[in-house]
Amino acid sequence: MENISDLQLRTILLVDDNVDTRLLTKMFLNNFGYEVDSADCAGEALARFNPALHDLILTDNSMPGMTGGEMAHIIKLRSPGTPVVMCTGNPPDDCSSIDVVIKKPTYLLAIKDTLDKLLAAK
Repeated sequence: MENISDLQLRTILLVDDNVDTRLLTKMFLNNFGYEVDSADCAGEALARFNPALHDLILTDNSMPGMTGGEMAHIIKLRSPGTPVVMCTGNPPDDCSSIDVVIKKPTYLLAIKDTLDKLLAAK
């Protein structure tokens, strides 16, 4: 079992245009020791993304402007080792830049378990 202080070093960049989903997910993950930086669109997320700070990207796909799939491609060009998890009801046709797709509706615990597994491997 990992020590909670080890998990506090893990920072997630959460990208979702739905404010309720974003706040609920952030609070939930904070309770498990994750630091969560959030953005409401792909453009804002790309401006904030720092591979030295963000251990993982958690994104929706359907957002105004740029989709989560398009953003994931740019993230992987900048930082190929950064895992991208997409939680969506509408996954893109091309998932080559996405490490794990979680189909909505889902449970927050399923998202947390996926993040735990991906980050344990890092």
